[in-house]
Amino acid sequence: MAPVSDQAPGQVGSATRFRYHERDGEVWATYQGGDITRGYLVGTREDDRVDFRYVQLTRDGATASGHCVSRVVELPDGRVRLEETWEWESRPGSGTSVVEEIRP
Repeated sequence: MAPVSDQAPGQVGSATRFRYHERDGEVWATYQGGDITRGYLVGTREDDRVDFRYVQLTRDGATASGHCVSRVVELPDGRVRLEETWEWESRPGSGTSVVEEIRP
């Protein structure tokens, strides 16, 4: 999966790629690319709602963590979209983003 647009520097951007997994209502992922060297998320899914915490390391060596709630949407072509509302817990800031499934 990949964001549909860039966020602020040091955050997830269009070059960031997510690898999501889900089993029995548990959701986890790794992500990297752009300003993100390494990122992890873990949470739960109930129906079309995913609630997770994330932590990441940026290229400049900074770490950050936060909380996100996403709505799972199936696109007309069958791909999955996550419409996200997030907030940092380790620093000030919040926002929204959209991540979509990438077809090979």
